Amino acid sequence: MNDQHDHGALGDAEYAEFMELASEEGFDVEEVEGAIEEAGHGPLPVLAVVGRPNVGKSTLVNRIIGRREAVVEDKPGVTRDRVTYEAEWAGRRFKVVDTGGWEQDVLGIDASVAAQAEYAIEAADACLFVVDATVGATDTDEAVVKLLRRAGKPVVLAANKVDGQSGEADAAMLWSLGLGEPFPVSSLHGRGTGDLLDEVLRKLPEAPEQRFGNAVGGPRRIALIGRPNVGKSSLLNKVANEDRVVVNELAGTTRDPVDELIELGGVTWKFVDTAGIRKKVHLQEGADYYASLRTAAAVEKAEVAVILIDTTDNISVQDQRIITMAVESGRAIVIAYNKWDELDEERRYYLEREIETEMQQVAWAPRVNVSAKTGRHMEKLVPAIETALVGWETRVPTGRLNAFLGEIVAAHPHPIRGGKQPRILFGTQAGTKPPRFVLFASGFLEAGYRRFIERRLREEFGFEGTPIHISVRVREKRGRKK
Repeated sequence: MNDQHDHGALGDAEYAEFMELASEEGFDVEEVEGAIEEAGHGPLPVLAVVGRPNVGKSTLVNRIIGRREAVVEDKPGVTRDRVTYEAEWAGRRFKVVDTGGWEQDVLGIDASVAAQAEYAIEAADACLFVVDATVGATDTDEAVVKLLRRAGKPVVLAANKVDGQSGEADAAMLWSLGLGEPFPVSSLHGRGTGDLLDEVLRKLPEAPEQRFGNAVGGPRRIALIGRPNVGKSSLLNKVANEDRVVVNELAGTTRDPVDELIELGGVTWKFVDTAGIRKKVHLQEGADYYASLRTAAAVEKAEVAVILIDTTDNISVQDQRIITMAVESGRAIVIAYNKWDELDEERRYYLEREIETEMQQVAWAPRVNVSAKTGRHMEKLVPAIETALVGWETRVPTGRLNAFLGEIVAAHPHPIRGGKQPRILFGTQAGTKPPRFVLFASGFLEAGYRRFIERRLREEFGFEGTPIHISVRVREKRGRKK
């Protein structure tokens, strides 16, 4: 059974045939196996970076991801729109979730620390706990330790702001936290970050746990996401009330998204409502950041993201960010245009133009025009979700895929660059949920040609409502040419 898993979506016979083809084309067998296994793993492992404000979390995140992307400012309370980044170390890729940067003690130490850390910890495979070694362990740090112990996730302890030998003793004092060895680092200068990341990789799984799809036959999990006041709670209430079902509010704190079991179209679904963050967190500056973090945690646990768009307002940058978050997380996607009944002819005309220009990145997602207030077209929501799930789980046999790739290469070869014409030699689908393809080529494939391949894959095989991940492996020069 393990061999089957290592082959991604390939069965044993298909895998053997595929490896023979790879060998004939001059590819290193181990490289091909590694490519299939890596692509087959699907979602990347998630590392949550936690700790109290101003200990250097964002600076350390920038150091880990290798670019200055997380906002760094010398005061707590800095709002950030994006909280998840992709990083690579020693050939392994993983996601980093930055959880820092808002005011402390506004709701009391326990509540505010929990609010900023719990969402990220819930969705993480491991945690990087950052402590300021020059200050030592504070009451707030102790509160974070309790959270981490309760969560039961693997933890790496970073003793930050250790810029020389004198700081080593400060770092050693942090053994008292009971989380094991403190790794002395300077996020500002990069000192010690290599050893720290080596330990992070030891704690992170090669592939993350599947957090969706409970037991076989269990309810499919839907996250309702969208910017504040777009109608997420209204939609959930209308869906529940229209069908007159018992809504089962599962155990959770006031800070957690609320899980509701709702029967629709004769099927029970588990909805995660991500609304309501503003009224629970009395912070103006950090409210959007809390909402963003909460949404990210809900999406990580879901199979389908239903993205609500307020049609009475222009499609905003915030809408785009939420869409990007859902696409990058690899979830099935449905776009629900809410408040459709409130549109006049003029607004409808301009909205359609906006959708054409602003929603191109998810043109493949099923669309429903609904009204959470009146219940208009609610019956179309379930078929759209089911369509997206079918696309998300679609698997193309390797033989059929390669026949299709052969036709494409013959009819639409890659443009000649520098006197050479790279060619797709063969490919396979290494995984589903979402569909993940590995293409093996004789040279580098340009981004435009990759997009063309994705578009043709969708035209040929459907994949409605799902992102598609395509990775390309180029044959080493030593391979024999055909």
